Amino acid sequence: MNNSWWAYMRSDGSKPQVTGVLLRRVWRFATPYRLQIIGLLATIAVISTISLVPPLLFRDLIDNALPNRNATRLNWLALGMILVPIVNGLVGVAQRNLSSQVGEGVIYDLRRNLYDHMQRMSLRFFTETRTGELMSRLNNDVVGAQSAVTGTLINIASNVVSVVAILIIMMGLEWRLTLLALSIIPLFVLSARNVGGKLRDLRRKSMEVNAEMNALMNETLNVSGALLVKLFGRTTTESTKFSSRAAQVRDIGIRSAVLGRWFFLFLGIASAFGTALIFWLGGHLVLRDALSAGTIVAFGTYVGQLYGPLMALTNAPVEFAQSMVSFERVFEALDIPVEIDEREDAKPLPPADGKIEFDHVYFRYDGDEPAGLNEVQRFGRRSSDSTALLKRGKQKEGDADEPTVTRIADREWALENIDFTIEPGELVALVGPSGAGKTTVTYMIPRLYDTTKGQIRIDGHDIRDVTLDSLADNIGMVTQETYLFYDTIRANLLYANANATDAAIVAAAKAANIHDFIMSLPDGYDTVVGSRGYRLSGGERQRIAIARVILKDPRILVLDEATSSLDSLSEALIQEALSRVMEGRTSLVIAHRLSTILSADKILVIEQGRLAEMGTHAELLAHGGLYAELYHTQFRSGQLPVDALDLA
Repeated sequence: MNNSWWAYMRSDGSKPQVTGVLLRRVWRFATPYRLQIIGLLATIAVISTISLVPPLLFRDLIDNALPNRNATRLNWLALGMILVPIVNGLVGVAQRNLSSQVGEGVIYDLRRNLYDHMQRMSLRFFTETRTGELMSRLNNDVVGAQSAVTGTLINIASNVVSVVAILIIMMGLEWRLTLLALSIIPLFVLSARNVGGKLRDLRRKSMEVNAEMNALMNETLNVSGALLVKLFGRTTTESTKFSSRAAQVRDIGIRSAVLGRWFFLFLGIASAFGTALIFWLGGHLVLRDALSAGTIVAFGTYVGQLYGPLMALTNAPVEFAQSMVSFERVFEALDIPVEIDEREDAKPLPPADGKIEFDHVYFRYDGDEPAGLNEVQRFGRRSSDSTALLKRGKQKEGDADEPTVTRIADREWALENIDFTIEPGELVALVGPSGAGKTTVTYMIPRLYDTTKGQIRIDGHDIRDVTLDSLADNIGMVTQETYLFYDTIRANLLYANANATDAAIVAAAKAANIHDFIMSLPDGYDTVVGSRGYRLSGGERQRIAIARVILKDPRILVLDEATSSLDSLSEALIQEALSRVMEGRTSLVIAHRLSTILSADKILVIEQGRLAEMGTHAELLAHGGLYAELYHTQFRSGQLPVDALDLA
């Protein structure tokens, strides 16, 4: 079966396989709970054994106690009938406790591993992954994996033990009737072959359409998505789209329920047919005095107990494969390579002086492998489906939830042969047309992306040779899209430095020109900013972001100075705060104001991913190149004051 534990043939001829590799990987997550699993198996054996006692009590009652009018024996049999469910129930409580420890432990380990792995993903991963699909892996699929451990696997083990034990007892009671009972098994197998594979397909499809529905909800029910929907009047369109996806979930649920009911109806009829045969033949044996009445009653009870587990075991391959789909989807996410990872010998970056070197840096967004979280490739799945999903992931560029990174489809390199040096304490301005690659340059310094070719060094250290935490400690970024957590202003500021004192928080807020505004709020620093900080204005969010960077106190600053969408007062406050925070630090600024460009020690002009020009304002004007063209075009328009010229 080609490295598989078993394979179950579907109606289309394909074989959904649960491989040994998959099972061993699942077992690695269960290994920490092996003592609980041993105890769980013991409780299964005890419960299965105790459940076989009542038919023997009935047999003794009919064949011995009642015919012989033995009151003492009758009393003991009645007591045994009371004790059986009590003991069974107590052991069942222990079993539930153990199964919960295993199931909840596994779900915790899976979630923790998956979340930790996602935290290590590169920025490219998140730009090519729908958040709703990611949430589906962390929630629905992990819970599905838990149900496999606490439900499916326990049921399979219980049913196997029950079937074996019942058959042993039945053979001891009457071997001919046992063979007759087993003759019905082909009916169970036939029904499973015809219906079981379809149920598995529906389960997998249900998980996929649920992920699609979750993705839509995540994209349209956050602040940015809801705002976009309302601004473009697409409420009805989005509701219709959601209704369509929800209808798919509903329809698959109905089909699964009805098909499953037909499946168990057929199995129930087969079971009734077998039981009727047993009572018919056994009754004739009783009439001929070849079998006692108590034996046929006990045997009939065991037949009923046999067919239940047999029905479950007949469908066990399908149910087990369904449960393994959840593990498969979780492992698919865990198996996505970490693009940006620490080397084994990585060393902490010492407190930086702030020298930054780009040494012939090349970079392209599209690596050798897709970076996003795609659907698991499964049996019967067309490859074009995955390709289409990949394309959808790559079309998410510019989504409100993601950093804005412009990609130029008709050029191979996002950055090509970028080579420059920033000395400690220098202010360097990045200018150039939209989509030139300015934001990409800034994202390379904290290793949000890694170079395809070339090196980036800080104080002579290749940033790929230092630990990521130490690199982050030395770099502070303020992006154009300010993100605040749904929490208090204090908590958002402490995100930069969890050990900061109240005095340090206030000092940072004052330096960012936001303290007075915060104190004017009813709850001050304990004011909740709302989802993504949308209870605050754009200028207020930016100043809080600046205060957050000040509290971090990095040696290197990377700033997107965009203020074009702000009112003049907010803009002035932000510019004053930025000039204060840049003082004495190495600063790389995507410059949108001429005042910043004029004060820069060096100007880097980026065009089509290349470093087109480099120099001071006067040098670049004298050169008469792209910078001079941008400057004179903006200046001659006469529509903007000199201080607000947008050269980026």
